[in-house]
Amino acid sequence: MSQMRLNKFLAHSGIASRRKVEDLIFSKIVKVNGVVEIKPQRLIDPTKDSVKVNDKVVKEEKKYYFILNKPKGYLCSNVKKGKEKLVIDLFKDFSERLFTIGRLDKDTTGLLIITNDGDFANKIIHPSANLEKEYIAKVKENITDTHLKTISKGAFVENKFVKPKRVVKVRKSTLKIIVTEGKKREVKTFIKRANLTLLELQRVRIGKLRLGAVPYGFAKKVSLEHLSNSI
Repeated sequence: MSQMRLNKFLAHSGIASRRKVEDLIFSKIVKVNGVVEIKPQRLIDPTKDSVKVNDKVVKEEKKYYFILNKPKGYLCSNVKKGKEKLVIDLFKDFSERLFTIGRLDKDTTGLLIITNDGDFANKIIHPSANLEKEYIAKVKENITDTHLKTISKGAFVENKFVKPKRVVKVRKSTLKIIVTEGKKREVKTFIKRANLTLLELQRVRIGKLRLGAVPYGFAKKVSLEHLSNSI
């Protein structure tokens, strides 16, 4: 294995985020080969060097990747508030630290990627990725050309004017909306602006990755290679 920076190794090991890892290093509780190390950029070889935090040996965390068909009623968060259900609760029998890549609203269903790989997650959510996200929206009303035109014109979301990449009427009360911005509640804002009443919203695609036949509320374990080729 090639060398890597100490802070990156600790972050990959699931100890903490990259920023918090540096705080640990500066606190002088990290040792490399028995010697306190205070430089986050110190290069180590995980196969040869011994790294300890508070005198406990640290090993690089194995990376896991899942495609989840998110059910309604679950929050995309790692912070528990009261009796709220979290997406990661669906993985309670899994011992590794996991998180969602991006978010879906509590009442939105469909495709989510779950992982413990922070580097991969950052590549996916970074604006430069410019990934398409495809949603299927069911509304109460019969969809007209006026509705389609209004949605296509875009709207202000989080103080920025954005437009969907494509809007298609699938059935009389069902829309397909493709976006690339990924702003918070972007699709819902488009639908509301068209005076449509949203009944259901499901994400079915990220980039070239499709939800496929993953059952509602279930997850499918996949490889990094599969995700990289699909996204």
